[in-house]
Amino acid sequence: MPKKVETIVLHDSSTPVIGDMEKGGNVVVTSLEYLLAQARANSLWPLTFGLACCAIEMMSTVASRFDLARFGSEAFRATPRQADVMIIAGRLSKKMAPVLRQIYDQMPEPKWVISMGACASSGGVYNNYAIVQGADQVVPVDVYVPGCPPSPDALIYGILKLQEKVKRHKATTFGELRLAEAFNPRGLEEVDV
Repeated sequence: MPKKVETIVLHDSSTPVIGDMEKGGNVVVTSLEYLLAQARANSLWPLTFGLACCAIEMMSTVASRFDLARFGSEAFRATPRQADVMIIAGRLSKKMAPVLRQIYDQMPEPKWVISMGACASSGGVYNNYAIVQGADQVVPVDVYVPGCPPSPDALIYGILKLQEKVKRHKATTFGELRLAEAFNPRGLEEVDV
């Protein structure tokens, strides 16, 4: 009795087939800008800058119930040189404002700021001489998270909105892609490609 030989196709039903050639496979075509934007957005490293009661809610976002690690932001940093997102959580006094600005200046580019809570965003109920009426008077703020104090869900939503903003950012120069050092070992400003 002759043996029957069958051909096993190694693709699923969603992979389009043109003749004997599969379309897709292991090749991905995209721009470097899009790839870097995706990588940056999904690996944000927040800097802890807790000033008041909002800091407790910020800390609970990394606990097991909310698990901020699902969104790529689990690595809270205590040093500004390793962080790219500053979360200002709580009321900002005028005495603390120069410290906030110094820490912001120490963060590497690109950097983003989230203002968490009513006090950090607008001064909240503290309309007096000692409280800064909005953190945007000291540093540029990218995302405002409202509430007094905002829930951990609200902060996670704010981080997701920041990720969308980072993904939409279009680099205007080659230097913004932060690859100039890799292609230019002498440290020149512009690289002609």
